[in-house]
Amino acid sequence: MSAVRLPCSLSSRVVIGSVTPSVDDGEFPVKRVVGDTVIVEADCFADGHDKIEATLHFRHDADADWQSVPMRSLGNDRWQASFSVDRLGFWRYAVEAQVRSAGDQPSAAGITRTAQEFPISVERARARFSTWYELFPRSCSANGTHGTFTDVIGRLDAVASMGFDVLYLPPIHPIGRTLRKGRNNATASVAGDVGSPWAIGAKEGGHKAIHPSLGDAAAFRRLLEAAKARDMEIALDIAFQCSPDHLYVESNPEWFRANPDGTIRCAENPPKKYEDIYPFDFESLQWRPLWRELHSVIAHWIGEGVRIFRVDNPHTKPFAFWAWALGQLKRDFPDTIFLSEAFTRPRVMHRLAKAGFSQSYTYFTWRETRQELTEYFTELCLGPGREYFRPNCWPNTPDILPRHLQAAGAPAFRIRLVLAATLAANYGIYGPAFELMENQPKAPGSEEYLNSEKYEIKAWDRANPVSLAPFISEVNAIRRGHAALQSDWGLHFHSTGNDQLLCYSKTSEDGDQVLCVVNLDATNAQSGWVDLDLDVLGLGADSRFEVHDLLSDERYRWQGRRNFVRLDPDEAPAHVFHVARGKPAASTRPAPQ
Repeated sequence: MSAVRLPCSLSSRVVIGSVTPSVDDGEFPVKRVVGDTVIVEADCFADGHDKIEATLHFRHDADADWQSVPMRSLGNDRWQASFSVDRLGFWRYAVEAQVRSAGDQPSAAGITRTAQEFPISVERARARFSTWYELFPRSCSANGTHGTFTDVIGRLDAVASMGFDVLYLPPIHPIGRTLRKGRNNATASVAGDVGSPWAIGAKEGGHKAIHPSLGDAAAFRRLLEAAKARDMEIALDIAFQCSPDHLYVESNPEWFRANPDGTIRCAENPPKKYEDIYPFDFESLQWRPLWRELHSVIAHWIGEGVRIFRVDNPHTKPFAFWAWALGQLKRDFPDTIFLSEAFTRPRVMHRLAKAGFSQSYTYFTWRETRQELTEYFTELCLGPGREYFRPNCWPNTPDILPRHLQAAGAPAFRIRLVLAATLAANYGIYGPAFELMENQPKAPGSEEYLNSEKYEIKAWDRANPVSLAPFISEVNAIRRGHAALQSDWGLHFHSTGNDQLLCYSKTSEDGDQVLCVVNLDATNAQSGWVDLDLDVLGLGADSRFEVHDLLSDERYRWQGRRNFVRLDPDEAPAHVFHVARGKPAASTRPAPQ
């Protein structure tokens, strides 16, 4: 009979588990911003009747020493403590528990058990709350010629006045000439065609160069400074792909995949084929120098002063590359923000967020019904992914004119803008196509724009009186004025008696509260009763309270959970209410009927 093996230590008496917050049991960092309070909870218990004491340890990666705070019991062996993250960069924390005897004396030399360390990535506030505007610099001139960075500076006041704080530019590099795409993505170009900015590289340079028609490095730095003076930032597009004319194709052909005939394979995203673009082979035998070179591209633009990047199609590159590159860059430049443009499968999108992307594109563009929006944003804002996946919602992009905006009028555009701006703390529009309500698809059933700006210079009529710019300005001012709309976590959906009415509230930690009712029908007036969850709103069953419509500036007296609304999309697509508790002002109106 074999001998019974005894544990070499009594430390196994202590159990620590179900530690939150964590991502994949600590494999990836949770995300926070500077100034956040991190609330840590864990199950801590032991066998027998001895008492447990639990301690939370935490530190910034740059600090040698840990700080510690005692945890308090929440009952049922659950413990909690918190700490504040006051610096950018990577932090970590761990939970320790110790057995105490019934007489409150150390038992078995104060047995302890410390859980593994859990990482936290702390970014600046704009990673959590930002408002993006995308434009093509080459379409910014007043006379229809190729625009410059100086022309973009001339547009900054207009963009800032609409309430945007991030101005995103598609690739600003030289554009290839070989196999250049023509207008409307024609496979053959003609004289005067400017090509797609995503076909990067020509004799003038590659990913570290600037298209000569836009200006030089000094002009670009003037643009950065001009944006900064308006409390805006310039976001650059990172597209790791090459035109056939890129210098890399000649100097490092081993970085690309070859066809059987020896030619380089072009990019494909079935059913789309991009003859003017060569993708990198991230698994080539020379992957190490390739990875280092691509890392240096981002570092180059950081050196020029850029701190926000939108990354094109990151899901077509290895997760390992992003984990390495973004990890290195964030350690060296912790104030950088990376937006993942990955319209792909959910698990792939989430893996990229875990790998280090600060924000992520979403499926909002295709979510239309009350059920679709409720289910999707409940998942985004209240599910476990909220610890690392920050949604950035776009009603349109240069690649996507969604079905509900095609041949649609102003009500459809207003509805989608209100939804994006109030459901998500981060959102953006591709403009001026959006505010001028560009709505013609290339062909029936297509989501591509007719006469897409991706392939030509557009002369936008920015002075057109039908522009939605005033409405966009109003919505963005509401976002800036209400903390409830500057985070995703305070979202709650309320019931309505009409499937065309979507009702939801957002509440900030300091108690600011916004209640939205949106008519999802762009062509018909809709009415019905909203059934409020009064506990979420902090109101009693028969409470009388005031709701102030921040769009119309009208005030209404409401009482209890059921209240009537009617929304005509031609007049107002939504109520965006600020909820005021207590006695309403004498000037308020009765509830709309």
